[in-house]
Amino acid sequence: MSRISSLFTWSFLFFSSLSFVLAIDRSHFPPHPADPYADPKNDPYNPLRYIASNVLTAISFSLVLIVAISQSVLTWRFGGKYMLAMTIACYTFAVGLGLRFGLHAQPESKGIYIAEYLFVVLSPCGFIAANYVLLGRLSGWMKGDAHLWINPRRITLVFVLSDVVTFLIQAAGGGVSINNDPRIALKGSRIFLAGLVLQLLSFIIFSILYVRFLWRVRKYEPAIWTRDSGISWFKDWRSLAGALIISCIGILIRSVYRTVELSQGYHGTLATSETFFYALDTLPLFVAITIFLPFWPGRYIPDHIPVKDVEESSKEEVEMT
Repeated sequence: MSRISSLFTWSFLFFSSLSFVLAIDRSHFPPHPADPYADPKNDPYNPLRYIASNVLTAISFSLVLIVAISQSVLTWRFGGKYMLAMTIACYTFAVGLGLRFGLHAQPESKGIYIAEYLFVVLSPCGFIAANYVLLGRLSGWMKGDAHLWINPRRITLVFVLSDVVTFLIQAAGGGVSINNDPRIALKGSRIFLAGLVLQLLSFIIFSILYVRFLWRVRKYEPAIWTRDSGISWFKDWRSLAGALIISCIGILIRSVYRTVELSQGYHGTLATSETFFYALDTLPLFVAITIFLPFWPGRYIPDHIPVKDVEESSKEEVEMT
């Protein structure tokens, strides 16, 4: 499955889920409180159970949008179209954060909450997919077939497919979990939690595979490991490898947070705290996408050269050294 078709699938499911949950029956809810700002924690119509801060929203929205624009410029200047999933997801993530302005103005708006929730929760699937693609490119470029459990030409297919599957599970569960019927909502939250757990498990396996790859290259391929030792550190391929590690750590922190959060329920401590949302979700993801700005993959691995040709080129360079 191509990256374009994967992105199309994400977009289709995203808006399909949005349309579904917007049609939820609200007939058996209690009367609205006179002042939605007076006691948001106990307001059954306030899905966040707090009033979103416009200051924090403005800061997070602006920073993520800057990263999205920066990645677009870097792609135009240096290439790296294989990171397109991350760049597009940066824009959708920024949209989700921006919708929190609406939640501040209308804290009881179910429609704004649904859109915000889906954009914020599902956009990181694009960050994850981009990291999957990058490892396939990097391992092929560094001639690392022998140091991976999976052939580099299949890494993207295997892990991106797992990302798509877990995305679909989360999208389906997320749509059902916002239903006003407690029984249906509980089933939806369990489905969504299953999607998060599977995604976390998949990413942990990917991270272990990646660390093992770097360890084996360093131990068994010293010529490849030190091939860029004579140039500036920020042009050394190991800088890109380190950036990918940092990105993975950020995504892992966010994934663990979301898994624990949902296991507590939508009204648990983590889900109803804006501090935890920014500290354990937005900030780690921001680090995960920002780390690639100084180490943009397109500077290291061109996207117009097939992986097979890059491997042959790398082999010739190693033999020359």
